[in-house]
Amino acid sequence: MSFAFRLRSASRAALKHLLICLLVAAAVAALVFGLWYPSPYGEMSGGQGLFWLIVVVDVVCGPLLTLVIYNPRKPRAELVRDIGLVVLIQLAALGYGLHSLLQARPVWLAYEKDLFRVVSLPDLMPGTLEQAPPDLQALSLLGPKPLGVRLAQGTDADFLQNVQQSLAGNHPAFRPDRWVPYAEQAGQAAAAARPLAELQSRYPDQSALIDQALRRSGRAADALGFLPLATEHPTDWVVLLDRSTGEPVGYLPLDGWAD
Repeated sequence: MSFAFRLRSASRAALKHLLICLLVAAAVAALVFGLWYPSPYGEMSGGQGLFWLIVVVDVVCGPLLTLVIYNPRKPRAELVRDIGLVVLIQLAALGYGLHSLLQARPVWLAYEKDLFRVVSLPDLMPGTLEQAPPDLQALSLLGPKPLGVRLAQGTDADFLQNVQQSLAGNHPAFRPDRWVPYAEQAGQAAAAARPLAELQSRYPDQSALIDQALRRSGRAADALGFLPLATEHPTDWVVLLDRSTGEPVGYLPLDGWAD
């Protein structure tokens, strides 16, 4: 048997393997970006980078290993064993990757006075979730939900301790004992929201992007406001709010921090 024949046979097997891997990757993408990291959280919370790492391992490495080890002269039992080991390695890598994505997912869109903050599962200190109100202890598997945050007041006995924690990066939104239902603060968020007209005047070159967000929201421009969105990744986003209810209705990849 010539090397060319073996290469053709291995290439056909690797191509079939690749097609199966692409189908699996599409199903994983639907799970990850349809449920755990709905747009735009895949970009804001780092889910895209981890997803593409999984794709590289499963979609590229698996078929390449098949191309290397496939040999039609091998006994069928040996060939099945070898391919099975490749698939087993892929499944183990896929399972680990999915578990990592699940454990890194964003769970709350937290309102903190004059901004929103994305709260991901790793932001929570171990053992602190039980400090949250009982109805806020179940973390979402379907993308982040709005959350209110009770900020420390100057009259609180632990005010200085809270300030020190915030300066150290442990923001109030990351502390379950500060959580409150968003409905309790939706009115405050609506009052704090800045008019959308500010973004429209600041970014005239992004008028098409802003108009698209307006159409998706189903609201008029004067009915919407915005607040900056803080994430662990250095990206510029704003949350669009209904100014009458405080309901988050969309996002825009624009800098909301500028004066």
